[in-house]
Amino acid sequence: MKYGAKFAIGVALAALIGCSQAMAVEECRFIQAKADREACYERQEAELAVKRKARESENAPLKPLEQRDPEDIALSRTLRSICRGC
Repeated sequence: MKYGAKFAIGVALAALIGCSQAMAVEECRFIQAKADREACYERQEAELAVKRKARESENAPLKPLEQRDPEDIALSRTLRSICRGC
């Protein structure tokens, strides 16, 4: 198989995967039974909430583990000025 054919197959598979995810969002619309349709919408909303929460946790700023006391900072400066790598 030539490289062009492999590339075309790869692009087609990527498009199918992307379309299948979009189709999953739209499939709830076509469910006839109201209870099943609402359950489908609730499942999708729960999945979206998990994705949003994961995205927010990735973008959250890191908190310092603990705040240092001014005395600790002064002691560190003193020790650093006394001994440099001994």
